[in-house]
Amino acid sequence: MTAPPHPEERHWLGAFLVFALAYFLSALLRAVTATLAPSFSAEFGLGAADLGLLAGAYFLGFALLQLPLGSGLDRHGPRRVEIGLLLLAILGCAVFAASSGFAQLVLGRLLIGMGVAACLMAPLTYFRLHFGDALQLQCNSWMLMTGSLGMVASTVPVQLALPALGWRGLFWLMAVLLAVGAVLLALRLPADRPAGALGEERARGRYWAIAGHREFLRLAPIGLLLHGGLLALQALWIGPWLTRVCGWSPEQASAGLLLVNVGMLCAFLGWGWLLPRLLRRGWSVHGLLSAGVPISLALLLLNAWLGEQAQAWHWMLWCVATSVVAFGQPALAQAFPVQMAGRALSAYNLVIFGGVFLLQWGIGAGVDLLQATGVAVVDAFRLTVAGFGVLALLGYLWFLGLASQSAHNRTRPT
Repeated sequence: MTAPPHPEERHWLGAFLVFALAYFLSALLRAVTATLAPSFSAEFGLGAADLGLLAGAYFLGFALLQLPLGSGLDRHGPRRVEIGLLLLAILGCAVFAASSGFAQLVLGRLLIGMGVAACLMAPLTYFRLHFGDALQLQCNSWMLMTGSLGMVASTVPVQLALPALGWRGLFWLMAVLLAVGAVLLALRLPADRPAGALGEERARGRYWAIAGHREFLRLAPIGLLLHGGLLALQALWIGPWLTRVCGWSPEQASAGLLLVNVGMLCAFLGWGWLLPRLLRRGWSVHGLLSAGVPISLALLLLNAWLGEQAQAWHWMLWCVATSVVAFGQPALAQAFPVQMAGRALSAYNLVIFGGVFLLQWGIGAGVDLLQATGVAVVDAFRLTVAGFGVLALLGYLWFLGLASQSAHNRTRPT
């Protein structure tokens, strides 16, 4: 039975657009290190592990804020929380733009990651609170599409802007745009519901109950290894693969990353149209994950085997195939009461971005370690990506094991 439309749905487009601007900027900031990696390496003499740590600092800051963020979203509401955190992101951009050393760069990235921590969780919580199921699914997909658009902007457009702005000027500009986003959120969104409206459910909705929930346990390895790995490679390591494994110039690599991110933009645009129709035909998110993840794993291991022959379009296909893992997040939110939406979403986001940090740093450390033992750079990347593929396969097998166990429990006679 279809739920009746929520009154707030009449104004859904305005709410979506102001949230989308902030998320666009956060995604651009997340992915821009892949484009700027050659500039940072040249100016500060950074190795692969340093680049991994620099990019991963964003995700570490992001992950550190997820648990307090979830409680804040449920207690104070998405509008107030996101505006407050965007001020921290503005400070982070200023620190990064004014950096004179690697430690300041890492600090700036950490503050940026903390400041944009609500840019996806706040709108997803808002949609869960104010929209019906069908519109919620479409807005979730289109919000992810907006993130892909931000990642597209982080490639060739950023490369074209660098001669005029430099990487420092780019981050000063981002600080100004984030301030505009915060003002629009304040002007265009209705006031958040008072804390008392959440009632007794908040008292019962503690994080330990979320972490111990079967749906959370089932999806956590997918979020950690597959969703986290998708963001880790898309936001950083596909760029160095194209330059160091394929031998492309930074300009060629930017064009390759543009192809990857346009592919992701189209994928989420398509999912926004297709997903409600698949659900009406009897598909579930679990069914989509069970069918889609093996394709992702096969393409990842194929890229590792191909080495320098795995170019941008190969990685675009892998990213598009892996995009199915993004629907684990709204599926998890649907498993909890609406009053716990912020905490459920943020707990899962902590898993995802914890995985991004570990994999961005770990892939760089793996490449450096293998090279230190005498392995050629191409083979070091291939072996490290293959190792990531094995971990992702184990996460998928865990998901299948708990899914089949749940099905067995449902059919077992009592």
